[in-house]
Amino acid sequence: MSNYLTVVRLLLGYKVFLCILPWWIGCFPLPLQNLTLKEGYNTENQKHYLIAGFRGTVPHGLSLEIGDTVQILEKCDGDLFYLNFFIFQGIFPSNYIHLKNACVKNKGYVQFEMVIPTEDSVITEMTTTLRDWGTMWKQLYVRNEGDLFHRLWHIMNEILDLRRQVLVGHLTHDRMKDVKRHITARLDWGNEQLGLDLVPRKEYAMVDPEEISITELYRLMEHRHRKKDTPVPASSHHLFVQMKSLMCSNLGEELEVIFSLFDSKENRPISERFFLRLNRNGLPKCPEKPERHCSLFVDLGSSELRKDIYITVHIIRIGRMGAGEKKNACNVQYRRPFGCAVLSIADLLAGDSKDDLVLKVYMCNTESDWYQIHENIIKKLNARYNLTGSNAGLAVSLQLLHGDIEQIRREYTSRFTHGVSITRKLGFSNIIMPGEMRNDLYITVERGEFEKGGKSVARNVEVTMHVVDSSGQILKDFISFGSGEPPASEYHSFVLYHNNGPRWAELLKLPIPVDKFRGAHIRCEFRHCSTKEKGEKKLFGFSFVPLMQENGRTLPDGTHELIVHKCEENANLQDSGRYLKLPFSKGISLGNNSQAVKTTKESFWITSFLCSTKLTQNGDMLDLLKWRTHPDKIAGCLSKLKEIDGSEIVKFLQDTLDTLFGILDENSQKYGSKVFDCLVHIINLLQDSKFHHFKPVMDTYIESHFAGALAYRDLIKVLKWHIDRVTEVDLHDHIQEVLKAQEYIFKYIVQSRRLFSIATGGQNEEEFRCCIQELLMSVRFFLSQESKGTSALSQLQAVFLSSFPSVYSELLKLFDVREVANLVHDALGSLPTVMHGDESLQAVKLQSIGKTVESHLYTNPDSRCILLPVVLHHLHMHLQEQKDLIMCARILSNIFCLIKKNSSEKSVLEEIDVIVNSLLDILLRTILEITSRPQPSGSAMRLQFQDVTGEFVSCLLSLLRQMTDRHYQQLLDSFNTKEDLRDFLLQIFTVFRILIRPEMFPKDWTVMRLVANNVIITTVLYLSDALRKNFLNENFDYKIWDSYFFLAVIFINQLCLQLEMFTPSKKKKVLEKYGDMRVTMGCEIFSMWQNLGEHKLHFIPALIGPFLEVTLIPQPDLRNVMIPIFHDMMDWEQRRSGNFKQVEAKLIDKLDSLMSEGKGDETYRELFNSIIPLFGPYPSLLKKIERETWRESGVSLIATVTRLMERLLDYRDCMKMGEVDGKKIGCTVSLLNFYKTELNKEEMYIRYIHKLYDLHLKAQNFTEAAYTLLLYDELLEWSDRPLREFLTYPMQTEWQRKECLHLTIIQNFDRGKCWENGIILCRKIAEQYESYYDYRNLSKMRMMEASLYDKIMDQQRLEPEFFRVGFYGKKFPFFLRNKEFVCRGHDYERLEAFQQRMLNEFPHAIAMQHANQPDETIFQAEAQYLQIYAVTPIPENQEVLQRDGIPDNIKSFYKVNHIWRFRYDRPFHKGTKDKENEFKSLWVERTTLILVQSLPGISRWFEVEKREVVEMSPLENAIEVLENKNQQLRTLISQCQTRQMQNINPLTMCLNGVIDAAVNGGVARYQEAFFVKEYILNHPEDGEKITRLRELMLEQAQILEFGLAVHEKVVPQDMRPLHKKLVDQFFVMKSSLGIQEFSACVQASPVHFPNGSPRVCRNSIPISMSPDAARVIPRRSPLSYPAVNRYSSSSLSSQASAEVSNITGQSESSDEVFNMQPSPSTSSLSSTHSASPNVTSSAPSSARASPLLSDKHKHSRENSCLSPRERPCSAIYPTPLETSQRMLFNHIGDGALPRSDSNLPGADKASPARHIASISPSPAGRSPMKGSVQSFTPSPVEYHSSGLISNSPALSGSYSSGISSLSRCSTSETSGFESQGSEPAVTVPSYSISEEPVRKESKTPPPYSVYERTLKRPVPLPHSLSIPPAADPPALPPKPQLVRPNNLENSSRRTEQVPRPRPLPRKVSQL
Repeated sequence: MSNYLTVVRLLLGYKVFLCILPWWIGCFPLPLQNLTLKEGYNTENQKHYLIAGFRGTVPHGLSLEIGDTVQILEKCDGDLFYLNFFIFQGIFPSNYIHLKNACVKNKGYVQFEMVIPTEDSVITEMTTTLRDWGTMWKQLYVRNEGDLFHRLWHIMNEILDLRRQVLVGHLTHDRMKDVKRHITARLDWGNEQLGLDLVPRKEYAMVDPEEISITELYRLMEHRHRKKDTPVPASSHHLFVQMKSLMCSNLGEELEVIFSLFDSKENRPISERFFLRLNRNGLPKCPEKPERHCSLFVDLGSSELRKDIYITVHIIRIGRMGAGEKKNACNVQYRRPFGCAVLSIADLLAGDSKDDLVLKVYMCNTESDWYQIHENIIKKLNARYNLTGSNAGLAVSLQLLHGDIEQIRREYTSRFTHGVSITRKLGFSNIIMPGEMRNDLYITVERGEFEKGGKSVARNVEVTMHVVDSSGQILKDFISFGSGEPPASEYHSFVLYHNNGPRWAELLKLPIPVDKFRGAHIRCEFRHCSTKEKGEKKLFGFSFVPLMQENGRTLPDGTHELIVHKCEENANLQDSGRYLKLPFSKGISLGNNSQAVKTTKESFWITSFLCSTKLTQNGDMLDLLKWRTHPDKIAGCLSKLKEIDGSEIVKFLQDTLDTLFGILDENSQKYGSKVFDCLVHIINLLQDSKFHHFKPVMDTYIESHFAGALAYRDLIKVLKWHIDRVTEVDLHDHIQEVLKAQEYIFKYIVQSRRLFSIATGGQNEEEFRCCIQELLMSVRFFLSQESKGTSALSQLQAVFLSSFPSVYSELLKLFDVREVANLVHDALGSLPTVMHGDESLQAVKLQSIGKTVESHLYTNPDSRCILLPVVLHHLHMHLQEQKDLIMCARILSNIFCLIKKNSSEKSVLEEIDVIVNSLLDILLRTILEITSRPQPSGSAMRLQFQDVTGEFVSCLLSLLRQMTDRHYQQLLDSFNTKEDLRDFLLQIFTVFRILIRPEMFPKDWTVMRLVANNVIITTVLYLSDALRKNFLNENFDYKIWDSYFFLAVIFINQLCLQLEMFTPSKKKKVLEKYGDMRVTMGCEIFSMWQNLGEHKLHFIPALIGPFLEVTLIPQPDLRNVMIPIFHDMMDWEQRRSGNFKQVEAKLIDKLDSLMSEGKGDETYRELFNSIIPLFGPYPSLLKKIERETWRESGVSLIATVTRLMERLLDYRDCMKMGEVDGKKIGCTVSLLNFYKTELNKEEMYIRYIHKLYDLHLKAQNFTEAAYTLLLYDELLEWSDRPLREFLTYPMQTEWQRKECLHLTIIQNFDRGKCWENGIILCRKIAEQYESYYDYRNLSKMRMMEASLYDKIMDQQRLEPEFFRVGFYGKKFPFFLRNKEFVCRGHDYERLEAFQQRMLNEFPHAIAMQHANQPDETIFQAEAQYLQIYAVTPIPENQEVLQRDGIPDNIKSFYKVNHIWRFRYDRPFHKGTKDKENEFKSLWVERTTLILVQSLPGISRWFEVEKREVVEMSPLENAIEVLENKNQQLRTLISQCQTRQMQNINPLTMCLNGVIDAAVNGGVARYQEAFFVKEYILNHPEDGEKITRLRELMLEQAQILEFGLAVHEKVVPQDMRPLHKKLVDQFFVMKSSLGIQEFSACVQASPVHFPNGSPRVCRNSIPISMSPDAARVIPRRSPLSYPAVNRYSSSSLSSQASAEVSNITGQSESSDEVFNMQPSPSTSSLSSTHSASPNVTSSAPSSARASPLLSDKHKHSRENSCLSPRERPCSAIYPTPLETSQRMLFNHIGDGALPRSDSNLPGADKASPARHIASISPSPAGRSPMKGSVQSFTPSPVEYHSSGLISNSPALSGSYSSGISSLSRCSTSETSGFESQGSEPAVTVPSYSISEEPVRKESKTPPPYSVYERTLKRPVPLPHSLSIPPAADPPALPPKPQLVRPNNLENSSRRTEQVPRPRPLPRKVSQL
C-alpha cells in the first residue's frame, strides 16, 4: 500500500512550518450491509481504504476522506466507479481506494456484522490510534501546549517509521518482538499524555475483552496500571564516572588519578579502582580512547546507596622526588603523592546526576598520613590536611543509573557508543549467577618496616611487584592497576620521602588464569631511591609468597606478614628455585619448607583476597571431593559440609552432589542418613536469595547428570522416617529443614525411579507405588493433627504445605492425572477445618490451595472436577470469616481465568453450577463487607485494598457472565421463601451500585467499565422478571423496587456510558460491541414503571429527580422513552391530591441542581416544550397533557419549567467563564427574580441571593453586594424564633442572624463608600441594642455611625458614569435578548473603556454605530448587536442639591444614587435653519429611560422598563441653559465665599466664559432670536417664557456683578489684569442688555447667597403664564435634563451652537442631526474646554464640529462604538421650577420636617451626572449647618450632578474647535424639577401605622428597593432601612431670609402620587 502524505501548514509564531500528519492510513472497520452483489464480484474477504480524498462533486458522488473504510456493493463497467454504502451511498473512482484482506465477524447478523482486517493487530492499533491522536494533536497547538505538541509529533513520526518496518515484513523474530515492544511503549505513553484509555495487551497485541475471562482482563489492566503508576524499584545500581580535567596552576608533571568507592562505616574500599593517566596539562593522556577516561561502577546494591559511601580520588604525580627540585637534579621519575578528593554518594541520591562537578583537592600535611588521607577528609580532621592550591580542582561528571546492566546499555546507548570501562565490586555481587567465570586475586600493598641500612636518614623505599610462574618466568600482563588501564607486567609503588615504615595501602588485581595459578608466586623487590644527581635505585631486599599450596589450597584471605630477605643489587633473582625454598612468611609455613626463620626486624605486609569460581581455600571441601583417597574421613567430611561457606559449595555444586550420591551408593546403610542430611542442607542452601539462581544448575544436574538409580529407596525411607516423627519435639528443627527440601527430594526420588525403570524395564512398580502410598498416608496423618494456638506441629504443617504443591508435577511424571488429583484431594481434605487455630497456618494452608489452583494439575479438566470441591470448601470458610481476603481473591481469579467466556463444554457448565451454589452468596457479602470499610491511610495499604476489591469484583463479573439462562433459573428457584429472594435481590442490587461507582476502577479503565456494565445490564434483565413475578400487587415491596430504580438511574448516568463525550472512533467501537446500554436500561425502566400500576404513587415525588436526571442526558432515544413518565406522575398525583404541586416542586428543585452541574441542553428544553411525538404510539408530553382535564395547570407547569430551563441554561453558560462580569451577575439576578416572583421558591431565592453576593464580592462590587444581602435581611424580623443551620449560617435565632446580616451589610456599604445607607442601618441596629439595654454594643454602633459621618466629610468619592446598552439579536442569552439596560460604570471608567469591556464580554457582538432604535430585522437576526451610549441620571429628589451651604461631599451621594430615570438628548433643526442665528430653529429631542429598579442596586445594570420621548423648543432650551449657568455661577461663588475652593481658577474661567463670550455672541444671540418683535408676534403663547428668559438674563447679570465683587477680593496679583478686563467687559455686556441699574429693572434679586450678600427676593418678580403655556409643556419629558460638566462656560449667546458643535457634524438636510458653524459673534468670553474625567456623556453621534456631511454618511460605521465626544445630545440643563415652587423647595430644609417625611413629592428627584467632590470644606464652610438645628441625618433621597471641579487643571486649557460651550456647563446643585407650573405636582402620602401594621413605622421612598418598578411609582423603603418616627432626624436648615410654607400649603401645590405597592416581607421557614 502506498503511503500518502497530508501536508498541513501551521503558523507557529512568525514562522511557517510544514508538518506531515500520518493518521490517514486506515480506520476502524465499518459494518457490512447484507446487500446483493453483482454476479461474479465478491468482497467478502476484502475491505477497502481511501488513499486519496474525493469531494464527490459529480452526480451521486460520495464525499470521502483519506482513510475512510468503504464496502463495495457493485463494480460498474466502463468508468470503473464503485458504489459505497454505510450511512450514505454514492459513487467514487475505483483508483481512489486500496483493497486489503479482511474477515467478516458475526456474518449473517446484519446489525452486528464487522469487518476485521487480517493484518497484524499492532498495525491496526497504530492506525486507529494515530487517527485519534491527529485531532487531539492539533488541539494541543490551539491550547498553546507547545512542549507536548512537539513531543507527540516526534513520537507519531517514530511510530510511523516502526510501522513501516513491520509492514515490510523483513524483520527477524527477535527484532519484530523488539519493534512491537517499542511501538506499544510509545502508544501507551501517548495515550497517557492525552488522557486516553488504558489498552489491555497480551504479547504486545490488544486483547478482545470478549475472548478472555474478566479476571484475566482485570489482571492485564492492573498489571499495566501498576507498571505505569508504581515502577518496580531497581535492585541493582551503577555509577557512571567521567573524568574531565584537573585544574591546578603548578602542574608540569604527568599524573595518575585513581577512583574508588569507600565505605566509611566499615572503613574499607568496596570496589575495584578506576585508573586514569593525565598529561602535564591535567587532561586525559589518551583522548582518542574515551574508554580510558570514563568508567561504570557496576552492581551496587540498594544497601550501598547510603550517605556513608564515598567516591575517593587519589592523585599521584610522576616526576622528581621533590616538587620544587631543579629540573637537572635527577632524571629518574618516581610516583609521588599529590592530592586527594572525596565526594559522598548521598549527593547523587536526590538528583541522580552531577555534570561538571569540581572536587576540591587536598594534600596531607605529612606524607606518612597519605594512606589514610581520604579517611581524614571524610572525618574532617582539618589539622592533618590542607588544600593543594587555592585554585586546584578536579572536574568530573557523575550519574547514577538504575536497573540491569543490559537495560542500562539499551537506555543509555550514548554512554556506551564510544566505549566505557567497567569497574567491578570487590568480590562477588549480591547474586552469583551460574556460569560466571572469575579468578581474581586482590593484593593490597599495605606497609613495610625497614632498617636504615647504615644511613643517617631513613630510606626512600619503592616496591616493585612481579608475578612469577613455577619456572621462574615473569608472567606478562597480569597486574591490573585498575579499570581504564591495561594490565602490566610489573608494579612500582609510590615513594614516601625518608620513611622506613612506609604505608602504601594500594590495591592491585591479579587476574591470573586457573591453569597458571598452581606453582605461581608473587615477588616484591625493595629498592632505595636516591635523591642525588644519578638518581639510583638500589635493591636491598625482597619478599615472596606462593599463591597455592601443594594440597591445592590457595593463599588464604587476610593480611600476611612477609619476610624481607636481604640481598645485594647484583643478586640474581631470576632463579626462583634458589629462594622458593626459603621461608616467606612469619606466620605461614607452606609445603615441606622446614628451614628456620632468621630473626629479622624487617617485614612487609600485604592483604590478599581471592574471588574465584574455580579455586577454593577450604580444606574440608577438598577432603570431601577427594573422599575416595581417605575413606576413613568420610563421616567427618559429611559432618563438616554444613560448616563450609555456601559460596564454596555452589562453586563445586555438581562435584559435591556426585560425591554425596557416590557415598550413598557405596554404603547406604552406614552413610544414608548423613548423606540425606547433607543433601537437605545443600537444597536449602539454594533457597537463599544469594544462591537462588543456582536452582537451574541443580535442575540440570537432576535431568542430565544424576545417576543414582537406587537412591529413591533410601530417600523415601528416610523421608517417611522423619515425617512419622513430627511429634518428637527434639527433632522438630531438623524435620523442618527436611520438609523445606521436599520439592527436590521428590525430584531425586522420581528421577531415581525413572532411571531404575529404564535400567530394569519397570521392575518393582507395585513396590514403589506402595511406598509412595505409605508416604502420603503418613503425610495425611501428619496434616490431620490439630493443635491449639501456635505450636511446633503447626509450624511443621505450614512448612510442608508451603512446598507440597511443587510435588504435583513430579508425581505426574509417574502417575495418572486422576490418581494424583485424588492423592492431592485426600491430602488437602485431611486439613483441619478449625478456623480459630494458628492464623499463620491458615494463611499457609490457603497459599497451598492457591498454588494447587495455579499448578499444571488443576488445569486439566479431569483433575479439576476432583479438586474444585475441596478448593471451594476452604475458600468458603475463609470468606465466611473474612480472613486472608487477598489470597482468596487471587485463588478465585485463577479459577475463573481457566473458564473462558461462552464455553459450552459440559464440564464448564457443571463447574459454574458448583461455584454458584457454593460461592455466589458469600462473594456478594464479601464485596459489601470490604467496600464498606474505610480505606487505609497508607498508599501501599490503599493500593492493596483496591487490588483485593477489584479482584473480587472481577470474579463476580466473571461468574455472572458465565451464567446461562439455566443457571439463573436454578438460582432463582433455589430460594425457599420470598424473604430469601428479597434479601438476595437487595444484596445484588447494592453490589451493582458499588460496582459502577467512579472510584471502583481507575479513570482510564474504560474497557473494564464497559465489560462490567454489560454484565450488570444482562443480569438486571434476568432479575427484573423475578421482580415483576414476585413483588407486585399484594406482594409489592417498596424497598426492593426503589433499589431497582435507583440502580437503573445511576447506571444510565455513569460517565463511562456518555458516548457523546467520546471520540468518533471510540464511540463507534462501543456501539458496535455493546450498543447504547443507556437506552436499553431506559426501556427497562419504562417497562417496569408501566407494570407498577397504582403502586406508582409510592414513588411520587421521590423518583422525579432521578428520572429527570436521566432525561437530561443528551440521548434522543433515551429522552423519548423517559419523558412520558412525567405525564404519568402528574396524572397519578392529580388523582391522589387533586393537584400535582409535589411534582412541580420536586421538578423545579431538582432541575436547578442538575442543570447547575452541567446537565441538560437547549435541545432538551425544546423537546420538553415541543408537540412533536416522542416515540412509537406515545405523543409528546405537551400533547398528552392537553388531553387531560387538568391541562391548564399542566401546560402552565410545562411553560414554567421551560422558562426556568432557559434561565438555568443561560446561568450555566455564563458561569463557565473565568472572571466575574456583567453577564454572570445579570444572569444570576434574572434567575433570582424568577424564583421569587414566578416560582415563589423561597429557599432557592435565598440561595441565589448568596450566590449573587459572592459574585459581587469577587468583583469588588461592595455596594451591590450590600444591596443583595439586604434582600435576605428584609425577609427576617427582630424576633427570637430559632432558625436552622443554612448555607454558611449556624443554628441561631432570627434576631442573631439579622444582626449578623446588618453588620455585614454595613461593612459592605462602608467598603463601597455608600456611607449614607450604612448610617441608616446603624441607627436601625442601634435601636435594637437600646431596646435591649445593650449599651456596650450600642456604644460601638454609635461610634461606627460617627465614623461613617466622618468618612462622608473627609473622604473623596468618585461619581460613576451611566451607560445605556442595547442587546439585539437572537444569539444573546435569554435574559439579555432584545432588551436594553442602563449600566453603572466602574470608577474612572469612561465610555470608550466601557465599550471595550462590553465587546470583550461579547467578543462575537457587532457594535452599532448609531443611537436609533433598531428595526425588527435586527431583533430577529442570528447574531449579536450591541448599541452603547452614555446617559445622564435624573435624581428623584433635589432638596439636598438645591440647598446652599451643603458641602459637595454630601451632595455627591445624592447625585448618583437611587436613580430610576436617565436621559439623553438629540439636537436637531426644525424648519429652515437661520445661518445668522441657528438658535432660532434649534430643537432638542429628549429620551427618558425608566428602569425596573433604581441604581445602584443588586446589580450594576437594570433593564429599561419604559421610554419617553419629548421635544423641547428653542426657547425652552435657552431658558434651561441660562438656569443651569446661573446655578453654576451661584455654586462657584458660594464655594469661593466659604473658602471651600482653594483654587479660584474655576470661578475665573466661568466668569470669563460668560462675560467675554468670544464665540457665537453670548446672550445677545438669545435677544436676537427671541426678543425681536417678529418672534413675539408669531409665538404669542410663549409670552411667559420670554419673560422668564428676560428675568434669567437679568438675574445672570446680577450674579455676575456679585461674582466679580467676590472675585476681586480673592484674585491673586498676577491675575489682576484679567479681572480688570472682566469688569470692563461686564459693563459692555450690561449695556448690550439695556441694563443701567438693577433696582430700576427688577424688584428683587434672584441671587441667593448664604453669607448675607445683597439679594432681592424672588417672590417679588411678577409671574404671568398664559394658558397656552400649559399646552407647550407636555411635549417635554417629565424628567429633568442632565447636568453635564464636560466643558467650561462661554458666552450665553453661543451656548446652543456650542452644544450642537460638540455633538454632531452631520448634514443640515437631516432632520435628526445638523452641523453648526461658528458664529461671527463679537461678544467675547473665553472658549476654554474642561476635559473633566467626571463628565457623563449624552447619547452618541458622529464627528464633532466636523464639516457638513451628506445623507449617505449619516450612519457611518467607521467607529465600532460611539465615543463620548460624538453623541447626538447636548448638555442642556433641567427646567427650573416656577418662582413659587422654588420658594417651596428652598423651604424644605426647615428643621420642622424630617427628611424622611413621606409628604415630600416624588417629583422632587433629579438626575445624576459625574462630579468629584472638591477638597472637604473647612469648619467655617459647614457653619450654616450648625446652631440650633438638629444634626443632619442622611436621607435616602437621590441627587443631581455637581458643578465643575474646583481645582481641575483641565479648566484652563483652550478647546481647539474654538466653539463656545456654555450650554455644556453643569448646573450641579440647581437642576430644576421637571414639573412646571402648569403641570400638577404629585406628592407621596405618608405611611401611617394603620396602613402598614406589620412594620409599625412610617416609610419613606426607598433609596434601594429590590422589587421591580411598576407604574413608575416609587418603591417603599425596605423596613431594614426605614427610619422610625420616634427618632425623627432634623432636616437641612432653610435658606436664610426665607420662610417655609406649612405642610398644607405644600400639599396644595402638588397632586397626590400613588406609592409603589411593596409586598409584605415573607417569613423564611427555618432559614
